[in-house]
Amino acid sequence: MPGGAADILARALGQKLTERLSQPVVIDNRPGAGQTLATEILAKSAPDGYTILIAASAHTINPWIWKLRYDSNKDFSAIGMVAMVPNVMVTHPSVPGRTVKEFIANARAKPGDLTFGSSGTGSASHLSGELFRMMTGVQFTHIPYKGQGQVMIDMLGGHIKLGFPSIPASINHIKSGKMLGLGVTTKQRSSALPDLPTIAEAGVPGYEVSGWYGILGPAGIPKPIVARLNTELTRILKDSSVRDMLSREGADPLTSTPQEFAKIIAADIVKWGKVVKAAGIKVE
Repeated sequence: MPGGAADILARALGQKLTERLSQPVVIDNRPGAGQTLATEILAKSAPDGYTILIAASAHTINPWIWKLRYDSNKDFSAIGMVAMVPNVMVTHPSVPGRTVKEFIANARAKPGDLTFGSSGTGSASHLSGELFRMMTGVQFTHIPYKGQGQVMIDMLGGHIKLGFPSIPASINHIKSGKMLGLGVTTKQRSSALPDLPTIAEAGVPGYEVSGWYGILGPAGIPKPIVARLNTELTRILKDSSVRDMLSREGADPLTSTPQEFAKIIAADIVKWGKVVKAAGIKVE
């Protein structure tokens, strides 16, 4: 989705891949259904390395949310991780409370008065909000969108009051004061917003949600092509100018081998299955 973390990462990496591979890299945004529409297109693509996807950690949540026409584990070639991207709790300036504790107190006083926007049912931003609801008892109405860009538009317009978008999608709005950042979802503070506390230290001990982004291709890509793409991505992500740019946007660069990424995907599918079942999350 234009304006979302995947789009920002895709444009940063795509430009460098164009230079290194001497091949134009075209960014094709296909938002909707928790990225499953784009992922299904990838699954059906030729395994030649010319069609790849920036997948979010929601890729490992989707099997438990949607009736998929692909296998999240078997139908893809893991190429490599590219970034760890924290989500951040934001509110519209009209919402009472300038800290997590103040927000909770005011929200409890008016249960059900809040609208919460996410980038889709089962997305990292949705689960961030659901975990917050479970741990604090704060009630809100969840409104799923087709991407973070749309969430940001409606948040700026005051149509929704609460969100847990990625930092890349929201950092400029937070710095401009058009949204209020209350806390980041990760265990550590973000280098892009160092003055913003974690939600755990701001009043909800034990709270943590981390989100990754990585590159997938369709199953069956020849190993030499996977290795070449991984090598080029690793070189790009070690470039100081790229690392600085991603860090400013709120994404912490992260590399891996294809094998390491594949193991993370398999493990996260098991982990999120337990969380989704415990929370009773279903497609709305």
